[in-house]
Amino acid sequence: MPNNIKALSLEYTIVNRYWTYGNSPCSYYFRALTNEKAMNYTLDQVNKDKLAKLNELTKGKYKAFLYDCDGTLADNMGAHKAAFVKVAASHGIKLDDSIIDELAGWPTVLVVEEICKRYSVTLDIPNFAQSKSRLFVEEFISETLPIPFVVEHLRLHAGEIKIGVVSGGSRSTVTKTLSILGIDHLIEVLVCAGETPNGKPFPDPFLYAAKQLGVEPKDCMVFEDGEPGVQAAISAGMDWIRVDQL
Repeated sequence: MPNNIKALSLEYTIVNRYWTYGNSPCSYYFRALTNEKAMNYTLDQVNKDKLAKLNELTKGKYKAFLYDCDGTLADNMGAHKAAFVKVAASHGIKLDDSIIDELAGWPTVLVVEEICKRYSVTLDIPNFAQSKSRLFVEEFISETLPIPFVVEHLRLHAGEIKIGVVSGGSRSTVTKTLSILGIDHLIEVLVCAGETPNGKPFPDPFLYAAKQLGVEPKDCMVFEDGEPGVQAAISAGMDWIRVDQL
């Protein structure tokens, strides 16, 4: 399967991003539900179709699946944006949260560095990053929901294919997120911000995950929702899928 699976994925346009819990429709985006509900969803037809497509694209040669976390497994990008905006506001910055989508997958400290450049401000970068992470954990993380078809894909293949999660988030935050989603016990390797010389869009995190799993890069499939992650996968010599474009 070639690297440009993205071209195939563009054939599938999402009209309604919904799944159901019981008889109630739930937004694909951020909604406050209990952890029990987050782990016990029912796929609706849209998600069933997307899962079928994902299974078709990933069957065959792969020995490892490497998933991004935020925005790929976890429906929490709205929460991350809200945390960035709130901390930025405390520093007198009216942040356009589209920068978070643009830099999806970047470690938080690098996102803050980019904010400093674009807004011509000087910030205590480690302090800002810590404040953002703390706010996210205190106010938002418990409300994290799954992206159903991606989480189900991981669950279906755990035990048959080696599973890794490669994220630009901190290990503590990502570990908590995976626990809330009920899949932390299925993850064989976790690579997070600051654990490789370079983060996404460089290939280092994916190559490190593959090395720990004992799998060649060519035998890995990467699941991403952002361009930095895709560029990292390409540089690592891995196939990739933009799950947000299925």
